[in-house]
Amino acid sequence: MTNDTTLFLGQWLRSPGTVGAVAPSSRRLAETMTAPVPHGGDPVIVELGPGTGAFTAEIQRRLDGRGHHMAVEINPRLAEFLAGRHPKVDVVVDDAARLPELLRERGFHRADVVVSGLPWAAFSQETQTLLLNAVTAIMDPNTAFTTFTYSFAKRTPPARRFRRRLFDTFEEVVVGRTVWGNLPPAFVYHVRRPRV
Repeated sequence: MTNDTTLFLGQWLRSPGTVGAVAPSSRRLAETMTAPVPHGGDPVIVELGPGTGAFTAEIQRRLDGRGHHMAVEINPRLAEFLAGRHPKVDVVVDDAARLPELLRERGFHRADVVVSGLPWAAFSQETQTLLLNAVTAIMDPNTAFTTFTYSFAKRTPPARRFRRRLFDTFEEVVVGRTVWGNLPPAFVYHVRRPRV
């Protein structure tokens, strides 16, 4: 097992409610999740629940030194690992519910892209609401928001509840194809335009 896989599994065993997977996401899933990152300019990219950095690495590759990339990780051990591996990323150890404040502290009010690795289906309805409110607060009509869910879990009540919340909260929700090259297989929600 690689170091990041070992660390990820260890943190999942300690706190399965906040670490929503037993292994890091694949490169295929990372490519799909980070597709909205612009090829030009200096975008503000917010990453939620980066874990050991599968999406982080792909965001950094796409940015190639441009813009501002803030990664919010609640687990201090994972955040320390991530900061050591990606020194150009603004790694913040905090709760994603504080997203608007965290951005304002850095002189930003909106993000161009929000990439979420958070385990939405593992959260209560109240936590889902709190986090989605934080995400919509930093979005404008052009902001792209991507998140994913595991294919095997899509019929569970929490996953169905989250899917309904996405359609109730946003005008545009596109469900991507299954990424089979991930363990377990997953699919991505591509979301824009919070409802007023």
